[in-house]
This record gives sequence, C-alpha cells and structure tokens, in this order.
Amino acid sequence: MSREQDESASRGGFGAVRAKLVSRPKLADVVAEGIYIAAAATRLTLKNRILVDILSAGEGFDADRFVPEARGTLLTLASEAEADAERAEHERKLARRRFSDSDGTHDYRSRDVRNLRRRRKQSERIAKELRGRAEDPEELRTLVEAAREAAWAEVARNIDSTLRIEAARPDLEPDYGMMRAARMQSLRLVDLPRLAAHRRAKDRDRDDTAVRSDADPAPRQRGIDLSELE
Repeated sequence: MSREQDESASRGGFGAVRAKLVSRPKLADVVAEGIYIAAAATRLTLKNRILVDILSAGEGFDADRFVPEARGTLLTLASEAEADAERAEHERKLARRRFSDSDGTHDYRSRDVRNLRRRRKQSERIAKELRGRAEDPEELRTLVEAAREAAWAEVARNIDSTLRIEAARPDLEPDYGMMRAARMQSLRLVDLPRLAAHRRAKDRDRDDTAVRSDADPAPRQRGIDLSELE
C-alpha cells in the first residue's frame, strides 16, 4: 500500500470516528428530552384529574387545588429517574468485570461501561431537574394551567362531536317530510323498475345458456359417444 493510500485510510478512519461522536446526542439534549416527556406525563395526569373533578363531581376549577398533585407527580417521576440511575450504576460495576460476548440486550459487558455511566448521569440530571421544578410554584402553576387548557379542549371536541351527530339526524331536518316523499317516489319510479329489468335480463341469459347446453351433442372421447355409456 502506498503512502497516499495509508494517509487516505487514516483520514477515513478518523472521519468515521468523528462522525460517530458528532451523531451521539449531547447530555443536555437527552436531559431536555427527558424533562419534556416528564412534563407531558404530568400534564396528562393533571388533565384527567381535572376532567374527573369538574365533569363527574361537578366542582369548579381552582388551580391551587391541583398544585399538590402536580408536585407529587413530578416527585414520583424524579424517584423513578433516581432508581434508573442506581440500576445503571449497579450494572456498570458488574459489566466492567465481564469481557466475554453478550448473551442479550441487557447482558452488559466491559465495552458497555461508558454507555452505562452516561445513562446514570442522564438519569441523575433528570431527577435533579424534576425535583427542582417540583419546588417551583411558578412551574407548578404553569403545568396546572396547561392541563386545564388541554381538559377544556377535550371537552370542546366532545361537545362539537355530539352536536355534529345530532345535526346529522335526518328526522331533525326541516324539510325531512317532503324529501322523504321525493325519495320514496324515486325508489318506485326509478330504482325498482331498474332492478326488475336487471332480474329479467339475468333470467333470459340463464334460459339461453340452458337451451344451448341441451342442443350441444354429447362429447366424444377416442371415437366413443359418452352418452352411450349412461
């Protein structure tokens, strides 16, 4: 291999490693995505609670009443992230002493130590951020307000759907009686005669087929009339 080829291969190998490092998501991006998912889960929990309290119990909306639920949901998610960090650390300690091939997705080996350390850091950062938001009154009220808007939007969609269904009932149309008489007349004068003509045409085709079948001679095979064998 020439010197130019060696240099080209070296550049290609470094470029591949660099591309791999660049494509790996940053820790801050992963943490931000985790916080976004946690916030969405919190809003969903609050939205369902608001719908139950307002629609089922018939109570009015009071944002302060849902702040403790928002805090509790965030703290629960933070605890789950901390538990995931502990699992990742435990698996990392086991993996660093294993050098054989892996037997499955969660059968970690020494080459997985770096990723497991990264996962632990991600979960710890997410848990810390969630606990901070759980103690922020402004953040909690923002979550409650977003959940309220989502609940109202769902109620509005259900009402609109119900009204559309009721509006589509033919017996509620102002000209329903006149239009029904016109449709029945069209059925008698157009649809039924057309159906009868179609049936007559099918009967004629069936009769013609039967006549042709009777007129055809019996098939012969090797000079023998098969009808003679009956």
